[in-house]
Amino acid sequence: MTRRIPAADRSEAVVVAFLGFTGALLAFGIDTALPAFDEIRDRFDLADGSGEVSLIVTAYFLGMAAGQLPVGPLSDRYGRIPVLQVSLALYILGAIGATLSTDYSAVLASRFVWGIGASGPAVISYAIARDLYEGDQMARVLSMVMAVFLIGPTIAPLIGEGLIAVLPWQSVFGAAVLLAVAGIVWSARFGESHPPEKRRPIEPAAIGRAIRATLTHRASTGYLASMVFSYGAFFIFLGSSQPIVDEIYGRPGWFAATFGLVSAVQGISVWVVSRRIERLGATRVALLAYLLNVAAYAALTVITVASDGVPSFAVWVGLITVASTAGTIVSTTAISLSLEPMERIAGTASAVRGVATLGLGSVLASVIDRQIQDTITPMAVGGLVYCGLGLCILLWAQGGSLAIVDPDAH
Repeated sequence: MTRRIPAADRSEAVVVAFLGFTGALLAFGIDTALPAFDEIRDRFDLADGSGEVSLIVTAYFLGMAAGQLPVGPLSDRYGRIPVLQVSLALYILGAIGATLSTDYSAVLASRFVWGIGASGPAVISYAIARDLYEGDQMARVLSMVMAVFLIGPTIAPLIGEGLIAVLPWQSVFGAAVLLAVAGIVWSARFGESHPPEKRRPIEPAAIGRAIRATLTHRASTGYLASMVFSYGAFFIFLGSSQPIVDEIYGRPGWFAATFGLVSAVQGISVWVVSRRIERLGATRVALLAYLLNVAAYAALTVITVASDGVPSFAVWVGLITVASTAGTIVSTTAISLSLEPMERIAGTASAVRGVATLGLGSVLASVIDRQIQDTITPMAVGGLVYCGLGLCILLWAQGGSLAIVDPDAH
């Protein structure tokens, strides 16, 4: 059994570091593999320029989406840390499978298992934050966690580039095993955050009430739906940025540095915003960030159309950095606002959020990714449409109450 440590005995810095590290595990499972796409195409005879190699990312996201719903109720019942540790064991199993697979379908199956394992950190990190904090303080802590998490996307592609420069491409998968082992050890030292007296039974009726409360509460479901569209826009960039850099802009070898730059700007910006959330309020920050997100995609769309689908590389990088950074701020604040009323079912509510944002967001992105061939017009227009819809939903959500919900009263 993992001991429970009272919230007062954990410094905020320790919480931010631990949750940021568990989040970075998710990024490491994705971003380290991106520079190896060319080697993966060659190894499995995938067509140049085809989107088939992006299934490496899609399979991982689908695994995360499938795993989150059971992880949430299980963590509400048995505690956060035991479920996190089992999830990390699956993460290791999937990483080893992807490393050793000799068939592309087996790689994708392993990536799906890997994604199921990654669903534990994806859900439980937010549930732990809700166990320990509330209100604008929770939004501030989650913003700092996101800033630490973004160290992963900043350096992971560079690590991937370095690994494939000296080792076989499979090393980009194998390296994740070491980080997951470190996560298991650290989680045992971090201790449990969910007290036994607040745990809920694993019963279909109780789980159904928790899910229904999450999906019928105006603020919870509204912020969740707004994030689906924000994630969809970001996943377009995540899944298509490597072929855009390499093929549309003809800059092979620039991807890792470009992706790292975008992530670094995101991390610095989120950290700066986190220092002001309690003064400005999470609701206002979420709205301002979404407005900036829409404005960046609108500017990108206008410039792209005027440039016959291929604006200058600097313009594309600049505007996609602004859009992605604003979208990240939207996500961190909207997550805290959606979880605020769900204190008693934080695990389940976090899982529902993850399933919706990752599953539906991946589907939305895949619709656009398949259209990207010789221009970035689909990315610009798709991002504008998705973020415009998300902004409208966010405005509706901000009319809902953030009072704590009793799921058993529904």
